[in-house]
Amino acid sequence: MTMHALSELAVALLDGSVRIVDLSVTLDGHTPILQLPEEFGWKQSWPFALEEISRYDERGPAWYWNNIKCGEHTGTHFDAPIHWITGKDHENHATDTLPTDRFVAPAVVVDATSAVQADEDFLLTVDFLKDWEARHGEIPRRSWVLYRTDWSKRETPSEFLNKRTDGHHNPGWDPAAITFLAEERDIIGVGTETVGTDAGQASGQEPMFPCHNLMHGANKCGLASLTNLDQLPPTGAVLIAAPLKIRDGSGSPCRVLALVPRS
Repeated sequence: MTMHALSELAVALLDGSVRIVDLSVTLDGHTPILQLPEEFGWKQSWPFALEEISRYDERGPAWYWNNIKCGEHTGTHFDAPIHWITGKDHENHATDTLPTDRFVAPAVVVDATSAVQADEDFLLTVDFLKDWEARHGEIPRRSWVLYRTDWSKRETPSEFLNKRTDGHHNPGWDPAAITFLAEERDIIGVGTETVGTDAGQASGQEPMFPCHNLMHGANKCGLASLTNLDQLPPTGAVLIAAPLKIRDGSGSPCRVLALVPRS
C-alpha cells in the first residue's frame, strides 16, 4: 500500500465513507463462557470479573480503575494455533509471537442463517462454501472467513449456550470444509458467532472438534463470540482483530473491528 492509499483511508474514516463496525460483545459477569466436560473440568475457565480499586474516593481521589479477571477464551476472543495440541509445534504460534499481519486482513462473510434456523446443529460444508463462491467469487488467500448464523442475537446466556442433557447445540463445520479453507484457500482463520469455533456436538465428530483440530493444526487462527456480522457485506470488509500480547498465550479476549465501505 502506498502512502497515498493510507491517506485516502484516513480521509475515508474521517468523512464516514468507511465506517467501523464493532464485532465484539461486552464483557461482564454474565458473559457466556464454555465450560469443560466433567472429566476434564478439574479447573475451569474463570468467568469475567471486575474488582474496583478506586473511583474518585478515599482509595484514590482523582482516579478510577479496576482489576479484571477472566480466562483467555472469554467473550469475543482470539484462538492462536498453540491453543490446540495439533498446533503446539508450529513456530511463532502464540499471542505474543504471531505475525502481526494476521491481525489486519480482508474478511468475507458466509451467511448460513437460513440453514441454521432450520437446524441448530447445522454443519457448514464444502458444497455450501463453493456455492457461496459461485455468487461472490473465490475466497481470497490470507483472509478471514466469518461464519454468519445470527447466533449472537440470542438474548440470554442459556439460549446462547443452548445446553441440554446431551451437551451443547450450536452450528459448526463439516471437517472437510475446514481442510478446504485451510489448505486450498490458505485463509488466516475463521470466525463464528458461537461461544467457540466448533459445533456444540463437535466432540462426536471425526476428528473431534474439527475446527480446532484442523485449523490450528494448519497454523491458522480462530475468532469466537463475534456479533454484528449482519452489518458486514459478503466481501469488501477489512478485519482488525488483535489479541493481547500475552507471553506464550493460547488466546485472548479482543476488540474485533471491521472497516466497511458505506453503501
